[in-house]
Amino acid sequence: MRKIFAVAALIASSPLLAQDSTRTLDQVTVTATKYSVKTTETGKVVTLITRQDIEHAGSRDLAQVITELGGVFINGYTSNAGKEKNIYLRGARVDYTLITIDGVPVYDASGIGSNFDIRNIPVDNVERIEILKGSQSTLYGSDAIAGVINIITRKGTGKPFNFSGAADWGSYNTRRLNAAISGASSRIDYNIGFTHYATDGFSEAQQPYNSTTKFDRDPYRQNSVLANFGIRAAKNVRLLPFFRYTKFKGSLDADAFTDATDYTNTNRNLQAGIRNEISLGSTRLNIQYQFVNTRRDYLDDSTQRGSYYVYNEQAYRANEHFVEAFAVVPFGAFKLTAGADFRTSATGSTATQVNIYSPFVDRPAQSADTVNQQQIGAYAALNYSSGNFSVEGGGRFNHHSEYGSNFAFNFNPSYLVMRQLKVFANVSSGYKTPSLYQLFSAYGNRALQPETSVNFEGGLQFFTKDQLLDLRALYFRRRIEDAIAFFTDPVTFSSHYVNQDKQNDHGFEVEGSARIAGKVQLKLNYGYVTGRITTLQGGKDTTYFNLLRRPKSTLTFSVGTQVTHALYLNLNFNSIGDRSDVYFDPVTFASRPVTLNSYVLVNFYAEYGLAGNRLKFFADLRNVFDEQYSDIYGYNTAGFNAYGGLRFHF
Repeated sequence: MRKIFAVAALIASSPLLAQDSTRTLDQVTVTATKYSVKTTETGKVVTLITRQDIEHAGSRDLAQVITELGGVFINGYTSNAGKEKNIYLRGARVDYTLITIDGVPVYDASGIGSNFDIRNIPVDNVERIEILKGSQSTLYGSDAIAGVINIITRKGTGKPFNFSGAADWGSYNTRRLNAAISGASSRIDYNIGFTHYATDGFSEAQQPYNSTTKFDRDPYRQNSVLANFGIRAAKNVRLLPFFRYTKFKGSLDADAFTDATDYTNTNRNLQAGIRNEISLGSTRLNIQYQFVNTRRDYLDDSTQRGSYYVYNEQAYRANEHFVEAFAVVPFGAFKLTAGADFRTSATGSTATQVNIYSPFVDRPAQSADTVNQQQIGAYAALNYSSGNFSVEGGGRFNHHSEYGSNFAFNFNPSYLVMRQLKVFANVSSGYKTPSLYQLFSAYGNRALQPETSVNFEGGLQFFTKDQLLDLRALYFRRRIEDAIAFFTDPVTFSSHYVNQDKQNDHGFEVEGSARIAGKVQLKLNYGYVTGRITTLQGGKDTTYFNLLRRPKSTLTFSVGTQVTHALYLNLNFNSIGDRSDVYFDPVTFASRPVTLNSYVLVNFYAEYGLAGNRLKFFADLRNVFDEQYSDIYGYNTAGFNAYGGLRFHF
């Protein structure tokens, strides 16, 4: 650790450093209110990751960018590329964080929790990221119990024609190529991008110390296309059609400490739709439609290992339709946001499996004709802002085709003292509807009710008048009722999902940025969270810590500088605390608790620009001190890895 802080001190003390161009008080969010508002004028907690931040992240993918720059822990963010990336926002369960793309919710209806896989969005196609923390169900509906991560994609700007892209190569024979054309005129703008990513990877599973057979590498391949268009159909009408498609294929291993020689996962994700912006005087009307098609295939036909399945082929298909219309109406010091949305989901699946104990069987297929749900919501939020005081209050009514209706609310006041100190508090409720798997699968229960939450947070945000320091500290508490649990009857041994658990989580966060002597840009995110679940065991309520694979404490810290007009340097520290996990022994069928030790990763990035910075060469060194650690017991993470490449814009 002494080496780490010595390097940080050396960079921080350099007299050549130049400041980042970001201005704290001028930062704008669209996610907090569904319209553009300065972060000083809302009581909601928003973390922004800019395009400049993304470019200075070098070869990092979206999961790594969000973890290291956004203060959100994503389990598996440094695992092999084919390993799933599980988002734990404020320690909440994976399916309690809603992903939106350009403000429109995206789901995977074929999954157990219906949460969207962020690997489907290459970071090259992202303009900025807004992380909105705390329950946001009033404006965004289901799944936003912990918050919303809004991924804002790149649009056409500037000249009628621009050509940009990036290429890099590095450890594990990792290659990435991105190319995009974009442009804008008075009537139309466009951005069309393609990304290819491939890596030979490393073994997903850790090799036991007593194993004599070397585990094979697990490669990963991905191709993505994104197209955004903006069409000025009339003076007050703007049409924004879009298309996004990603296909990736990765090799997997059988289990913790268990290799597989021919186990693959192929995913295809299609998103298409249109957003319409209509101005009616000072009123802004938005009408948007999105279709999402997901296809996931798993094939394991390896016979060169002793795992549970001898043959396993599974296929999942899902369709999502989402329609929303909302208006933003200003009058005096008030702004009213009111709208309605409709979501319909359907999924189907097939499976052919044979294990070491039973003959060849086909699992009963599920059809999208019977495995589907619909829900409609209506919401309104009223924002008042006058002088230094702002407050928002609102509510949502939601009706679901299976369980009926539920309601959510929010109340968010804030006060700005002398344009330097913001005092804020948020009280809100959230909900998550049962997934199609939880309702209709072999373990499904159509009597399930939505999981509901009540959330509180309050804190202070301090700005200096010269905007060189921004520091926010807050406390939060989250209580979830009717949490869905997987229940096995101790008498009949039949299993199904039930509303049984109560979850109580709380913690605090500190986030800040500073410029020292106009030369050094510092950024810090620290979070602490703990939680306990109350569940029914043996006919009695039992309470215990249950935030498995989630650290109680996380710290990210970076030092960046524009040494000259052409040269930029950045040093990033990422400290992850101890985590609890559970290991299931496939031989003895016994589970035992394990502790995953804390770790610190140090990453270094350097960039040099030519031709007026239209061409930039970069080097990205990750896990510089080759830290050995695990995010999931029995699975690998990357050791020291290095990448080099270029980025251009003409």
